[in-house]
Amino acid sequence: MRIISGKYGRRRFSVPSNFSARPTTDFARENIFNVLSNLVDFDDLEALDLFAGTGSISFEMLSRGCRRVTAVELNNAHANFIQKVARELKEEHLSLIRGDVFRFLERAKAESYDIIFADPPYKLEDLAEIPRIVLDRNLLRPEGIFVMEHPKEYDFSELPYYNQRRVYGSVNFSVFIKE
Repeated sequence: MRIISGKYGRRRFSVPSNFSARPTTDFARENIFNVLSNLVDFDDLEALDLFAGTGSISFEMLSRGCRRVTAVELNNAHANFIQKVARELKEEHLSLIRGDVFRFLERAKAESYDIIFADPPYKLEDLAEIPRIVLDRNLLRPEGIFVMEHPKEYDFSELPYYNQRRVYGSVNFSVFIKE
């Protein structure tokens, strides 16, 4: 795993070979962060990383200046890796939630974020429900951005706040902006 830009830019971390996560490719991550950088200044933002996996999105957001990132990850091996990287970086602004994303979203009442990123397993049965749940729960602050990574079969363009779709190889991102 490589952090692309910011204060941790170019740092690399070896992901265990037995990992079941499908991390966002460096190419796709670099490109979606270029899009986001044109939309927002990361300094002092609060972010939520759903289905955190390796934590690459969380660490990229922290590296670019986010004040706080909450990462939600159910798999213990993945959560342990995220915690290990945070310790190596001496990063104190990462809040790791070990648990189910849907349960977290159900209980998230008072929380709101400037950026929310969701990268669920592509075979997740309820994948299509994630954008609706995030948007209905009012988790995005005004001018907030929600990025949903998904397979090409999904089209979220009819949902509120939909802004654009970006495709990088087999990786698709739908971007929502709460304007």
